[in-house]
Amino acid sequence: MPHLALYTFGVLKSPLADPAPLTRELHESGEPIYRKISRHPGYLAHAEAAEGARGSHFELDWGVWGKFAVPAWYDKGRTADTTALAATLSLWTDLSSAFDAVYTGLHREALNRRYDWFERTGQPLHVFWWVNEGVIPTWQDGVSRLEHLREHGAAPHAFTFQHAFTPDGTPDRIKGIGPTGDQERRQGS
Repeated sequence: MPHLALYTFGVLKSPLADPAPLTRELHESGEPIYRKISRHPGYLAHAEAAEGARGSHFELDWGVWGKFAVPAWYDKGRTADTTALAATLSLWTDLSSAFDAVYTGLHREALNRRYDWFERTGQPLHVFWWVNEGVIPTWQDGVSRLEHLREHGAAPHAFTFQHAFTPDGTPDRIKGIGPTGDQERRQGS
């Protein structure tokens, strides 16, 4: 059974090392969000640096997730003091589970504040693609898919929540979140 890979990438307004209150708020929100998402139905795994690893994203050992990579449009720092990005790479069982995890709870609260922390770059912020069971996507896979999405738009190779595809390449769509947090899923439109 295929799994859904998700890569997210955003450029921060200030480096991660910035001691300003807004940057601290972003840092403080991260751990509870990851903890909550890791217990969400449909969540399988996310890229984590080796335990105890220190340094910038670029210097860390990401194990099976490969060497850390960023899209070509990222033009900020690459050291522990200058890195100004937030990126995730994760695996899910299906699109509905990922949608629910992203658009509810603590992560939804963080999304509501994204423009406090992130620049508006005009670039895609997330990309999905299907992988065979047992395949672990790499950071470079995520970057390649995000850049493909930017250049060519959504396709079975690289897609978004708004323009999704099933594992066999059929268009798939999730529409909104209802007042009770339920979502409506429609295939083929």
